Amino acid sequence: MNDTDKQKEFIKVAILESTIEAQVTGAVLEEENIPHLIRSYHDTAYDGLFQFQKGWGEIRAPLSHKEEILKILDEVRSENYNNFIAEGGKSNDRL
Repeated sequence: MNDTDKQKEFIKVAILESTIEAQVTGAVLEEENIPHLIRSYHDTAYDGLFQFQKGWGEIRAPLSHKEEILKILDEVRSENYNNFIAEGGKSNDRL
């Protein structure tokens, strides 16, 4: 595997805590044109049992975008995000 292939390979970047966190983070990543994959840990056979143990799901992306995604996820989890939701989703910022 050469360096170009490693840059395109998707790795686990972070664990997501909820559906809403996944949706908001995914929307920001789409807006920023950052390649990513959001995978839920929900398993219908076990009715979501693993989500209690592992978290809601994960974000996978190329290693070259890891730091940027973690910064965005921190913003989503921050007090700014809570204020954004409390204001009905109206903001001039990225979130």
